[in-house]
Amino acid sequence: MDILVTGGTGYIGSHTCVELLQAGHKVIIVDNLSNSRADVVDKLRTITGLTPVFYKADVENRAALREIFAAHRPEAVIHFAGLKAVGESCRLPLKYYRCNLDATLSLLEVMEEFGCKRLVFSSSATVYGPDNPVPYTESMPARVATNPYGWTKIMIEQILRDHTAADPAFSAVLLRYFNPIGAHTSGLLGDDPNGIPNNLMPYISRVAAGKLPHLTVFGDDYPTPDGTGLRDYLHVVDLAKGHLKALEYAAQHTGAEAFNLGTGRGVSVLELVHTFEKVNGVPVPYVIGPRRDGDLACCWANAEKAARLLGWTAEMTLEDMCRDSWNFVKNA
Repeated sequence: MDILVTGGTGYIGSHTCVELLQAGHKVIIVDNLSNSRADVVDKLRTITGLTPVFYKADVENRAALREIFAAHRPEAVIHFAGLKAVGESCRLPLKYYRCNLDATLSLLEVMEEFGCKRLVFSSSATVYGPDNPVPYTESMPARVATNPYGWTKIMIEQILRDHTAADPAFSAVLLRYFNPIGAHTSGLLGDDPNGIPNNLMPYISRVAAGKLPHLTVFGDDYPTPDGTGLRDYLHVVDLAKGHLKALEYAAQHTGAEAFNLGTGRGVSVLELVHTFEKVNGVPVPYVIGPRRDGDLACCWANAEKAARLLGWTAEMTLEDMCRDSWNFVKNA
């Protein structure tokens, strides 16, 4: 199958491209490289022995998308492209709404023009907001966010539900990620954001490598076993494999369907830090800071629906996630 992957040189996108190529699909990547690098394409070739087609372009650019669709006629799209930093979204909300919504609308319009009816969307557990109890299930209300980034995910999910209602032949699978960490076992692909990391694992890795002096743990007075926040960390390779399962589902069903992708287990910040230290034999100095506004005490998934309908479950352990993350940093 010919698959268009928007944002395919990013962290999750690149790992998904590995799985797609190894499964025999032809991959066409569209990415503007705003938070990734073009050499990811070479790394994909090194890992798989196969070369994806790559276009440097903004997904909001309908003219560029039309040219790509005309050249390749993709049968399905996996849509990762978009801005994703929660803190930045609070500082620059208009930028986030413009980029994330425009990219999706342009993509859907061009898909409609070329008769492409299958979409897998990179959504987020942020759609569950602050009021639902854990573990989160897909039947819970997903209409409240605590930041503009989360609101763009909610809005795009609604756009996709409306679009599938208007076009009964269209299939949209909404994958609600929890906290992907880890890296490809080759050490060639991993989470390497520009500037100071927003996510915990790349921050831990840079502290362990001596690139940052210490990790700040935001709050140790939550109602959790060690006082630090609980999150559902899953290996990015497991997450990538979930996209292949979602493509299979989209080929057999129409309408919009949401799935949680997580392990179903909450892991505290300090448990993650101490596991990283133990597995890799390196210290991670940390200090305790105040809570951040908007942070939740607990967030983890009920992933039974994905197991039942997609045939997907997370298989890799927390130790695997920590080992592979450090291996990527050592090879960078």
